Parts: sequence; C-alpha cells; structure tokens
Amino acid sequence: MTQINPMRLMIVEDDPLLRQEVALHLRTHGFIVEEVNSGSALNDSIALEPANLFLIDINLPGENGIEVAKRLRKQQPNAAIVIMSARKAMTDKIAGYREGGADFYLTKPVVPAELVLILQGLANRLDNRIKQNAWRLSLSERLLQAPNEGVKFRLTAKEKTLILALTQAPKNTLTSGELCDLFTDSTGVMISKHALEELITRIRRKFRGSNETSMENIIQSVWGVGYQLCVPVVIID
Repeated sequence: MTQINPMRLMIVEDDPLLRQEVALHLRTHGFIVEEVNSGSALNDSIALEPANLFLIDINLPGENGIEVAKRLRKQQPNAAIVIMSARKAMTDKIAGYREGGADFYLTKPVVPAELVLILQGLANRLDNRIKQNAWRLSLSERLLQAPNEGVKFRLTAKEKTLILALTQAPKNTLTSGELCDLFTDSTGVMISKHALEELITRIRRKFRGSNETSMENIIQSVWGVGYQLCVPVVIID
C-alpha cells in the first residue's frame, strides 16, 4: 500500500476550460492536481497512482458524478469528496450527501477562496488520519514504533537508512540499484543484491515478530523494479 499524498487532488470535470482554471488556481495553493473528464478516466488514473481527495462535477459523460462519488465512498470509506455542480435544487444537494456520500456539495460558481479552504481542511484531516495510523521512525534512537504505541523495536543503522529512503521515495519505491547505492563503502563499492535481500529479510522478520499481523509485508518486491515500503511511516526526529 503506497502512502498517498493528502494534497494530491483528482478533479473530475468534463468542461475543459473550467477544469483547467480550477486546477491552475489550486496548484498555486500547493495541491498536486490530476485532471480527468469522466469516471472511467478517473478509474484509469487512480489505478496507476492512488488518491483520496476528489473534486467531482455531477454532469459527466457516462457515469454521473453522484454515481462516481458513491462508488468511491464504497471503495474508500475515508476518502474526502467534494461535489461541485450547477444544480442548486435541494433534492440534488440531498442526493449528493445521501447517495454520493459527499463531504461538501458546492454550487457553481464557487468562490475560489472557499474552495481552497474546504479542500485544505479535508487534506489536513486526511494527513492527520495517515499520521495516526502510521509507524513512527525515530532517527536519533533508531526505533520504529507501531501506531498503537505498544510495539517498538530497534533498527540497525542500515535498516534505518533503508526504511528512511523508502519513506521519502516517490510511491515509496526504489530500484534495487538505488538501494544498493545507499550502502556504498569508503572505497566506492556498493553492497551486493544478495546482501540487500538479506537486509530486507531481517526487517521483515522484525515486523513479523512484532505481532502486528497486518504488517507482514512491510517491504514488497516489485517485479522488474525493486522494493516498495507498504506501510505508512512518519519521521519523528
């Protein structure tokens, strides 16, 4: 499971001019915006890179926005969903909340400042939830502590370096070569892939011994690439 950036926003809007205008405005406020024009295009995008912050129009080709929001809410109960529509009738708003499971229903034209504040609030909520469910890595003490604060274990210097590198990498993934390069010695010689595999095996054993049954696959092999960190980890110092 890749840790999802809470500021990564999916805009689902079939009006290209409006979509681009909104996207440009939100990017200036720190959002990482992906634009799509339909529910099917959204499916393709999040299959490649997950997201949990969504801004959705109702009038979409094919699957309408209420149906898209309903499906997202079922698949991702903790997702943050904002519906933005020209439909102002109370029945439409009720459908957006009850059927679509939206967190907010905004009618067009939306005040840009209001939209930014709402999305920032939702992103902060997502970020707090990620941190609450994340393991905590203490760099100074080389300790990794479970979200419930009951389980913790000490890491070797190499184990700490490897987990830190994966935590900071895009999609929490690095190639085997990049990971081997982390441990280049003073003569410029990297560790072997076999030594890297042994290092990762030791980390997996520590997690399996922590009695955190959901943590069995802390680091997964990515075929043809390298390795991916599959639990959220936050750095505390």
